[in-house]
Amino acid sequence: MSDIIGITMGDPVGVGPEICVRALAEMGERDRARTRIYGNLATLEAARSALGVEVDLEGQVVDLPVEGAPLPWGQLSAVAGDAAFRFIEKAVRDAEAGVIGCIVTAPINKEALNAAGHHYDGHTGMLRSLTGAKAAYMLLASERLKVIHVSTHVSLKEAIQRLTAERVLATIRAGNAHLKRIGIASPRIAVAGINPHCGENGLFGTEDDDHIAPGVAAARAEGIDAYGPISADTLFYRAYAGAFDLVVAQYHDQGHIPVKLVAFDTAVNVSVELPIDRTSVDHGTAFDIAGKGIANHGNMNEAIAYARRLVSGGRPE
Repeated sequence: MSDIIGITMGDPVGVGPEICVRALAEMGERDRARTRIYGNLATLEAARSALGVEVDLEGQVVDLPVEGAPLPWGQLSAVAGDAAFRFIEKAVRDAEAGVIGCIVTAPINKEALNAAGHHYDGHTGMLRSLTGAKAAYMLLASERLKVIHVSTHVSLKEAIQRLTAERVLATIRAGNAHLKRIGIASPRIAVAGINPHCGENGLFGTEDDDHIAPGVAAARAEGIDAYGPISADTLFYRAYAGAFDLVVAQYHDQGHIPVKLVAFDTAVNVSVELPIDRTSVDHGTAFDIAGKGIANHGNMNEAIAYARRLVSGGRPE
């Protein structure tokens, strides 16, 4: 596996270019040599000017054209949405070819992406389509709390309709394999219930008994150290306190809210079960502050560090 990290610049009019440049500027010589930015050089130079930093971009950028670049900061456009897609597409092809070992994605804007004719619900769906993957799971990783999701960008109604023992089992398997890869030999996995108090024996719904419990039982039969369903109102506290290595959340907000509460600036978004590796910042394009040189790049640093861990075989560098 290549040890080069490919950072996609994200939407050209958001904060992506700035956090990419700032992260690159802070790297040591060795790490910089193992980093490429997939984006637009003119836009990155504009970001460098906005930041007032000194960093040589020559040789660091896989330069892809953007009509009219640099575009006005913070102004949503289909041109920017199309550019964000092309940056990712090129990085995916290079990852598939072994040119880079992991993709780190800066934020994209879903409205701009769809305005450009790229109809995806976000990065994960796009990456699944581009790679032909049968499944992809969103895992949010922070130091003390890691969460993987059975469903993500769908309505709550659809998330409930999609809930099956097979999907629960598949998510547990994916999370278990990923944690083993990053060095946790025997992951302790807790599965959240979907109803209050896990349905209270059918009083508040039967989905936990009908679908989640059988999925957990099947995982345990395979030798996975899985527990649940466990009432979500106490589970995340227990996991944060160290009782579990991973929580399986049943839907988007159930998993995102606790992670963002305890690790808003440091949590990393990881795509699990794709044929390529990808990590990402866990924040948006922040159009309101784009181009002002004030965007916080800490989350980008965390995503890059996690990516380097993946390409090094799970060992922290």
